[in-house]
Amino acid sequence: MARQPDGPPPPPTVQKLRLRYTKRGPLRFASHRDLARALERALRRAQVPMAFSAGFSPHPKISYVGAAPTGAASEAEYLEIGVTRPCDPEAVRLALDAALPPGIDVVECVAAQEGTGGLAERIDASVWRLELPGVEPAELGSALAAFLAKDVVEVARRTKSGMRDVDARAAVAAATAGGEPGCGMMTVVVRQVTPAVRPDDVVAALAAVADLRPPSPPRAVREAQGRLDDTGTVADPLGPDRLASTHCQGERATV
Repeated sequence: MARQPDGPPPPPTVQKLRLRYTKRGPLRFASHRDLARALERALRRAQVPMAFSAGFSPHPKISYVGAAPTGAASEAEYLEIGVTRPCDPEAVRLALDAALPPGIDVVECVAAQEGTGGLAERIDASVWRLELPGVEPAELGSALAAFLAKDVVEVARRTKSGMRDVDARAAVAAATAGGEPGCGMMTVVVRQVTPAVRPDDVVAALAAVADLRPPSPPRAVREAQGRLDDTGTVADPLGPDRLASTHCQGERATV
Protein backbone atom coordinates (compact mmCIF):
# COMPACT_ATOMS: atom_id res chain seq x y z
CA MET A 1 0.00 0.00 0.00
CA ALA A 2 1.35 3.40 -0.97
CA ARG A 3 2.59 5.56 1.89
CA GLN A 4 0.47 8.64 2.59
CA PRO A 5 1.72 12.02 3.84
CA ASP A 6 1.41 12.59 7.58
CA GLY A 7 -1.29 14.96 8.81
CA PRO A 8 -4.77 15.81 7.61
CA PRO A 9 -5.52 16.39 3.92
CA PRO A 10 -5.56 20.02 2.72
CA PRO A 11 -8.85 21.94 2.87
CA PRO A 12 -10.98 21.40 -0.24
CA THR A 13 -11.64 23.94 -2.98
CA VAL A 14 -14.95 25.66 -2.28
CA GLN A 15 -14.76 28.36 -4.96
CA LYS A 16 -12.91 29.02 -8.21
CA LEU A 17 -11.94 32.53 -9.27
CA ARG A 18 -11.03 33.52 -12.81
CA LEU A 19 -8.79 36.50 -13.44
CA ARG A 20 -7.67 38.60 -16.37
CA TYR A 21 -4.32 40.33 -16.00
CA THR A 22 -1.90 42.29 -18.15
CA LYS A 23 1.73 41.93 -19.16
CA ARG A 24 3.06 45.39 -19.95
CA GLY A 25 6.26 47.35 -20.28
CA PRO A 26 9.57 45.62 -19.47
CA LEU A 27 7.67 42.64 -18.05
CA ARG A 28 6.77 41.59 -21.59
CA PHE A 29 10.29 40.11 -21.65
CA ALA A 30 9.59 37.96 -18.58
CA SER A 31 9.08 34.27 -19.23
CA HIS A 32 5.88 32.48 -18.29
CA ARG A 33 7.74 30.75 -15.45
CA ASP A 34 8.89 34.11 -14.05
CA LEU A 35 5.36 35.49 -14.25
CA ALA A 36 3.97 32.39 -12.53
CA ARG A 37 6.43 32.79 -9.66
CA ALA A 38 5.52 36.48 -9.29
CA LEU A 39 1.82 35.66 -9.23
CA GLU A 40 2.25 32.90 -6.62
CA ARG A 41 4.25 35.23 -4.37
CA ALA A 42 1.63 37.94 -4.77
CA LEU A 43 -1.17 35.53 -3.86
CA ARG A 44 0.66 34.76 -0.61
CA ARG A 45 1.26 38.44 0.16
CA ALA A 46 -2.39 39.25 -0.58
CA GLN A 47 -3.40 36.47 1.86
CA VAL A 48 -5.71 34.83 -0.66
CA PRO A 49 -6.90 31.53 0.93
CA MET A 50 -5.44 29.30 -1.76
CA ALA A 51 -6.39 25.65 -2.10
CA PHE A 52 -3.48 23.21 -2.42
CA SER A 53 -3.08 19.80 -3.96
CA ALA A 54 -2.61 16.75 -1.74
CA GLY A 55 0.51 14.59 -1.61
CA PHE A 56 4.11 15.04 -0.50
CA SER A 57 4.67 18.17 -2.64
CA PRO A 58 1.52 20.31 -2.33
CA HIS A 59 1.21 23.11 -4.84
CA PRO A 60 -1.36 25.90 -5.15
CA LYS A 61 -4.29 25.19 -7.42
CA ILE A 62 -3.59 27.65 -10.23
CA SER A 63 -4.39 27.00 -13.89
CA TYR A 64 -2.90 29.22 -16.59
CA VAL A 65 -4.57 29.48 -20.00
CA GLY A 66 -2.80 30.46 -23.22
CA ALA A 67 0.22 32.34 -21.87
CA ALA A 68 1.71 34.96 -24.21
CA PRO A 69 5.20 34.26 -25.58
CA THR A 70 8.25 35.95 -24.08
CA GLY A 71 8.75 39.38 -25.63
CA ALA A 72 5.06 40.01 -26.35
CA ALA A 73 2.89 42.33 -24.27
CA SER A 74 -0.67 41.40 -23.43
CA GLU A 75 -3.89 42.99 -22.22
CA ALA A 76 -5.63 39.62 -21.91
CA GLU A 77 -3.85 36.95 -19.88
CA TYR A 78 -6.04 34.54 -17.90
CA LEU A 79 -5.74 32.22 -14.93
CA GLU A 80 -8.02 30.31 -12.57
CA ILE A 81 -7.39 29.75 -8.88
CA GLY A 82 -9.06 27.56 -6.28
CA VAL A 83 -9.74 28.96 -2.79
CA THR A 84 -10.73 27.29 0.45
CA ARG A 85 -13.47 29.71 1.45
CA PRO A 86 -15.83 32.00 -0.47
CA CYS A 87 -14.17 35.29 -1.40
CA ASP A 88 -15.38 38.58 -2.82
CA PRO A 89 -13.85 38.62 -6.33
CA GLU A 90 -13.32 42.39 -6.31
CA ALA A 91 -11.55 42.24 -2.94
CA VAL A 92 -9.25 39.53 -4.32
CA ARG A 93 -8.58 41.63 -7.41
CA LEU A 94 -7.64 44.71 -5.41
CA ALA A 95 -5.44 42.83 -2.92
CA LEU A 96 -3.63 40.85 -5.63
CA ASP A 97 -3.15 43.88 -7.87
CA ALA A 98 -1.57 45.81 -4.98
CA ALA A 99 0.84 42.92 -4.32
CA LEU A 100 2.08 42.62 -7.92
CA PRO A 101 4.85 44.66 -9.60
CA PRO A 102 3.93 47.38 -12.11
CA GLY A 103 3.19 45.85 -15.48
CA ILE A 104 1.23 42.92 -14.11
CA ASP A 105 -2.17 44.45 -13.45
CA VAL A 106 -5.20 42.43 -12.42
CA VAL A 107 -8.03 44.07 -14.34
CA GLU A 108 -10.88 41.66 -13.64
CA CYS A 109 -11.81 38.83 -11.28
CA VAL A 110 -15.04 36.83 -11.37
CA ALA A 111 -16.32 33.76 -9.55
CA ALA A 112 -16.65 30.68 -11.73
CA GLN A 113 -20.29 29.69 -11.97
CA GLU A 114 -21.65 26.15 -12.09
CA GLY A 115 -22.78 25.00 -15.51
CA THR A 116 -20.88 27.65 -17.49
CA GLY A 117 -18.06 25.36 -18.68
CA GLY A 118 -14.33 25.48 -18.09
CA LEU A 119 -12.18 28.51 -18.77
CA ALA A 120 -9.86 26.67 -21.16
CA GLU A 121 -12.87 25.54 -23.20
CA ARG A 122 -13.70 29.20 -23.92
CA ILE A 123 -10.36 30.15 -25.45
CA ASP A 124 -9.29 29.01 -28.89
CA ALA A 125 -8.07 32.25 -30.53
CA SER A 126 -6.14 35.45 -29.85
CA VAL A 127 -6.35 38.95 -31.29
CA TRP A 128 -2.89 40.44 -31.81
CA ARG A 129 -1.87 44.00 -32.69
CA LEU A 130 1.50 44.14 -34.41
CA GLU A 131 3.33 47.41 -34.94
CA LEU A 132 6.11 47.40 -37.56
CA PRO A 133 8.28 50.54 -37.25
CA GLY A 134 9.97 51.52 -40.49
CA VAL A 135 7.35 49.81 -42.67
CA GLU A 136 4.92 51.89 -44.72
CA PRO A 137 1.23 50.93 -44.44
CA ALA A 138 0.90 50.42 -48.21
CA GLU A 139 3.89 48.06 -48.26
CA LEU A 140 2.46 46.16 -45.32
CA GLY A 141 -0.95 45.95 -46.97
CA SER A 142 0.52 44.42 -50.12
CA ALA A 143 2.55 41.89 -48.17
CA LEU A 144 -0.45 40.90 -46.05
CA ALA A 145 -2.61 40.44 -49.15
CA ALA A 146 0.03 38.12 -50.62
CA PHE A 147 0.13 36.16 -47.38
CA LEU A 148 -3.66 35.79 -47.15
CA ALA A 149 -3.82 34.61 -50.76
CA LYS A 150 -1.73 31.56 -49.87
CA ASP A 151 -3.10 28.30 -48.53
CA VAL A 152 0.14 27.34 -46.79
CA VAL A 153 3.08 29.49 -45.66
CA GLU A 154 5.69 27.54 -43.75
CA VAL A 155 8.30 29.27 -41.64
CA ALA A 156 11.24 27.81 -39.72
CA ARG A 157 11.21 27.96 -35.94
CA ARG A 158 13.93 27.00 -33.50
CA THR A 159 12.70 24.58 -30.82
CA LYS A 160 14.38 22.62 -28.02
CA SER A 161 14.75 19.70 -30.43
CA GLY A 162 16.08 21.80 -33.31
CA MET A 163 14.55 23.64 -36.25
CA ARG A 164 11.07 22.74 -37.45
CA ASP A 165 8.63 24.12 -40.03
CA VAL A 166 5.37 25.71 -38.89
CA ASP A 167 2.44 26.61 -41.15
CA ALA A 168 1.75 30.22 -40.19
CA ARG A 169 -1.10 30.65 -42.68
CA ALA A 170 -3.42 27.90 -41.44
CA ALA A 171 -3.72 29.46 -37.97
CA VAL A 172 -4.62 32.98 -39.17
CA ALA A 173 -8.40 33.40 -39.25
CA ALA A 174 -8.39 37.08 -40.25
CA ALA A 175 -5.98 39.99 -40.62
CA THR A 176 -6.11 43.68 -41.55
CA ALA A 177 -3.38 46.23 -42.20
CA GLY A 178 -3.17 49.97 -41.57
CA GLY A 179 -1.02 52.36 -39.59
CA GLU A 180 0.55 55.73 -40.21
CA PRO A 181 3.51 56.95 -42.27
CA GLY A 182 6.64 55.18 -41.10
CA CYS A 183 4.86 52.58 -39.00
CA GLY A 184 2.59 49.88 -40.37
CA MET A 185 0.16 48.09 -38.10
CA MET A 186 -1.64 44.76 -38.34
CA THR A 187 -4.51 43.28 -36.41
CA VAL A 188 -4.37 39.50 -36.65
CA VAL A 189 -6.79 36.88 -35.31
CA VAL A 190 -4.80 33.71 -34.67
CA ARG A 191 -6.30 30.35 -33.79
CA GLN A 192 -4.60 28.55 -30.92
CA VAL A 193 -3.30 25.43 -32.64
CA THR A 194 -0.52 22.92 -31.99
CA PRO A 195 2.22 23.87 -32.53
CA ALA A 196 1.23 27.43 -31.58
CA VAL A 197 1.66 30.17 -34.17
CA ARG A 198 3.19 33.26 -32.59
CA PRO A 199 3.25 36.88 -33.82
CA ASP A 200 6.87 36.56 -34.94
CA ASP A 201 5.86 33.58 -37.08
CA VAL A 202 3.37 35.80 -38.93
CA VAL A 203 6.06 38.45 -39.48
CA ALA A 204 8.43 35.74 -40.75
CA ALA A 205 5.70 34.59 -43.14
CA LEU A 206 5.45 38.12 -44.62
CA ALA A 207 9.18 37.96 -45.31
CA ALA A 208 8.73 34.58 -46.96
CA VAL A 209 5.94 35.62 -49.33
CA ALA A 210 6.75 39.30 -49.98
CA ASP A 211 10.31 39.88 -48.70
CA LEU A 212 8.94 42.30 -46.09
CA ARG A 213 11.66 42.74 -43.48
CA PRO A 214 11.07 45.45 -40.86
CA PRO A 215 14.25 47.40 -40.02
CA SER A 216 13.26 47.43 -36.34
CA PRO A 217 11.84 44.63 -34.19
CA PRO A 218 8.03 44.49 -34.42
CA ARG A 219 6.02 45.19 -31.27
CA ALA A 220 3.29 42.65 -30.48
CA VAL A 221 0.41 43.17 -28.05
CA ARG A 222 -2.29 40.60 -27.41
CA GLU A 223 -5.52 42.53 -27.16
CA ALA A 224 -7.99 39.69 -26.52
CA GLN A 225 -8.43 35.97 -26.09
CA GLY A 226 -11.59 33.93 -26.41
CA ARG A 227 -13.64 31.58 -28.52
CA LEU A 228 -13.80 32.44 -32.22
CA ASP A 229 -17.31 32.31 -33.67
CA ASP A 230 -18.50 32.08 -37.28
CA THR A 231 -18.60 35.88 -37.63
CA GLY A 232 -14.92 36.22 -36.72
CA THR A 233 -15.68 37.66 -33.28
CA VAL A 234 -13.57 36.57 -30.31
CA ALA A 235 -15.92 36.25 -27.34
CA ASP A 236 -14.99 37.39 -23.81
CA PRO A 237 -14.10 34.18 -21.89
CA LEU A 238 -15.29 35.66 -18.58
CA GLY A 239 -18.65 36.68 -20.02
CA PRO A 240 -20.64 33.54 -19.08
CA ASP A 241 -19.47 33.75 -15.45
CA ARG A 242 -20.21 37.46 -15.28
CA LEU A 243 -23.67 36.93 -16.71
CA ALA A 244 -24.45 34.03 -14.38
CA SER A 245 -23.25 35.98 -11.34
CA THR A 246 -26.03 38.54 -11.85
CA HIS A 247 -28.44 35.78 -10.95
CA CYS A 248 -26.39 34.45 -7.99
CA GLN A 249 -25.94 37.38 -5.62
CA GLY A 250 -25.32 35.49 -2.38
CA GLU A 251 -23.09 36.89 0.38
CA ARG A 252 -19.35 36.56 -0.10
CA ALA A 253 -16.59 36.71 2.46
CA THR A 254 -13.75 39.17 2.01
CA VAL A 255 -10.19 38.03 1.38
